[in-house]
Amino acid sequence: MSHQTPLQKITLPTGKTPNRLFINNEFVESIDGRRFETVNPSTGKLITTVAEATEKDIDLAVDVATKAFDNNWQHVDGKERGRLLYKFADLMDRDRDELAELEALDNGKALVIAKSVDLQLSIDTFRYYAGWADKIHGKVIETSHDKFSYTRHEPIGVVGQIIPWNFPLLMLAWKLGPALACGNTVILKPAEQTPLSALKAAALIKEAGFPPGVINIVPGFGPIAGAAIAKHMRISKVAFTGKKILEAAAASNLKKVTLELGGKSPNIILEDADLDQAIKWAHMGIFFNHGQCCCAGSRVYVHEKIYDKFLNQYKEYVQTKKLGDPFQPGTYQGPQVSKLQFDRIMAYIETGKNEGATLLLGGERHGDEGYFIQPTIFTDREDMKIMKEEIFGPVVAISKFSSVEEAIEKAHLTEYGLAAAVFTNDITRAIKISNSIKAGTVWVNCYNLLDHALPFGGYKESGIGRELGKYALRYYTEVKTVSINLGIVL
Repeated sequence: MSHQTPLQKITLPTGKTPNRLFINNEFVESIDGRRFETVNPSTGKLITTVAEATEKDIDLAVDVATKAFDNNWQHVDGKERGRLLYKFADLMDRDRDELAELEALDNGKALVIAKSVDLQLSIDTFRYYAGWADKIHGKVIETSHDKFSYTRHEPIGVVGQIIPWNFPLLMLAWKLGPALACGNTVILKPAEQTPLSALKAAALIKEAGFPPGVINIVPGFGPIAGAAIAKHMRISKVAFTGKKILEAAAASNLKKVTLELGGKSPNIILEDADLDQAIKWAHMGIFFNHGQCCCAGSRVYVHEKIYDKFLNQYKEYVQTKKLGDPFQPGTYQGPQVSKLQFDRIMAYIETGKNEGATLLLGGERHGDEGYFIQPTIFTDREDMKIMKEEIFGPVVAISKFSSVEEAIEKAHLTEYGLAAAVFTNDITRAIKISNSIKAGTVWVNCYNLLDHALPFGGYKESGIGRELGKYALRYYTEVKTVSINLGIVL
């Protein structure tokens, strides 16, 4: 397997790509001089080292973000905030190739997908929230003739944001877009596995003209930098993916929290579904981004009448997709993001084998370097661990059902409620099933189709609050009531 990539010809990071903390519109070393390695998952080899934020650096970032909010950003009108967001999106569009290459290098996703999906969705998200920036307002509320009452939607202040490694730029867009549109200042920590594209974005933030201190990007580790953000007394809201630091956030100053967690999402395929389309979408549902999607359709339930036919054709279709170097043309699936993630997924695969599930396809490492895993299909066992726990890799468990009621019951055999899907040509059944499933998103005859205008989040253990759309704005504002006495005399 060849791993010669265009970016191996670029000097990193002394060329274009920053590798230091971005605080107050400047790239700086961490106060303690600490650095950590970021690794190419296609080879397992070092890309570069990056400055590591500690509690001292978070304190500094909060200082400048607080000053920027108090003295400047909260007074900048929505039209200007929108202009800056539009400018930033235009710069991302200009540097789309470089940003996509950084995603492919640091994360391992296929270059063509990083460019056409991740970058496009990120740019679209920033443009969407740029349009919202001057449309965030309260209401005049009629109460009585001698009072004048209205509400204001005001920014919260300094916001901490912690993003995951599976979609580095897209998650940056999901977090920064609504926060900035609403007038907050931000300290954002990218995942330690994938810091490079966020730091390149930081350079574009400065070029776009955002005032110093409005956006601060501080790579580091969750237990140190992430925990410092979560517990900081002068951060008024924290948004993050993962629940390890939820307790720290709650125990500090009762800061507002939005939390996006994982899922074990069911994909229900009825007997009247368009089988060819169901197979293609079911593949995208679990194997897109190498299975590293929180909403992945990792549990597929197929009606017993078409079960055997589905399995045969699904296996054949999965085998047509290219696994390998993310920089090579035609690659669909690249490596898992890290050795830790690779080992975790392989442990789940071994558990599936040991528990007696039928291994229909895959189940092994691919190649002799990097963190590649064959797309893996298990069948037959309902009670297996791989049917219950989130694997976050290219592993799907397929089972059969005989009635809609049974399918819905099986769909709910999880503590999660992030997403689900149903495939059928009967729109009445599709709507009834969608309304019955406890999940934040239900796709009908498709999977993994996200849009910046549609809210995304989960029921139960899949999170708190919603990302995207108008809904996200409510989590980045405080609502203030003003009531004016026009004539009431005591």
